[in-house]
Amino acid sequence: MKVKFSRVFMYVFLSVASVLSLFPLVWTVISATNTNADILRGTLVPGTHLVQNFIRLTELTDLGRAFWNSARNAVLATFVSIVICSLAGYGFEIYHSKAKDRLMGVLLLSMMIPFAAVMVPLFQLIANLSLLNTTLGFMLPTLSTAFLIMLFRQNTRAFPLEMIEAARIDGLNELSIFIRIYIPTMKSTYAAAVTITFMATWNVFLWPRIIMISPDSVTMPLLISNLMAGYVADFGVIMLAVTIATLPTVLLFFFLQRYFAEGMTGTIK
Repeated sequence: MKVKFSRVFMYVFLSVASVLSLFPLVWTVISATNTNADILRGTLVPGTHLVQNFIRLTELTDLGRAFWNSARNAVLATFVSIVICSLAGYGFEIYHSKAKDRLMGVLLLSMMIPFAAVMVPLFQLIANLSLLNTTLGFMLPTLSTAFLIMLFRQNTRAFPLEMIEAARIDGLNELSIFIRIYIPTMKSTYAAAVTITFMATWNVFLWPRIIMISPDSVTMPLLISNLMAGYVADFGVIMLAVTIATLPTVLLFFFLQRYFAEGMTGTIK
């Protein structure tokens, strides 16, 4: 009886937690279909103004360009960052040494430095390199992160070293071992890293606000911020823009959620 009660309590608690977690997203989608007046009244049922809000959004902003800028920046930054950090994590663990341990300690200490402390010198560096309003300028601060290197290094500890030794005996070079053996085996870790990096680069606001000066370089977070900068905010339009900006990350996490959980727990297959 006690076990049954505990199970019921667990399911009730998880159900309530799920509803509370999903409510902001559901409310955002519902608000995207309502007028400003309906949203201010607290309406929680879908409305009929989705098309009108979309037309208004395209009139006020260059939605297509902002979405393309965010997608291009996020995809390229994610790809390059995953390549660099996975190679670094692989090298730190497979070619282990005390010097690499000390270097890894320095990298982990760098995680304690807030972005605001390096924001001004980073901007000066990007400006001196003439990389303002460019994808490369957006990508440079995120090409290598201590967290991703640590994630790959920790999960590589569960990687069977016998596979590497067998591959070396068979004549494979180190790059071939990494591409043909390590990457397929560590796909869960790669899925987790892709999810984390894509969500972080897609949703980043402060860095693009600093270096993306031109209107043609605006990203989705900047577009939403610009919509909220007027004297009278149209919340239906804002909520529609938020919904559109949220879709890529939601879909990515939905398709990679199983691999994400495995990758964060260090599962090897």
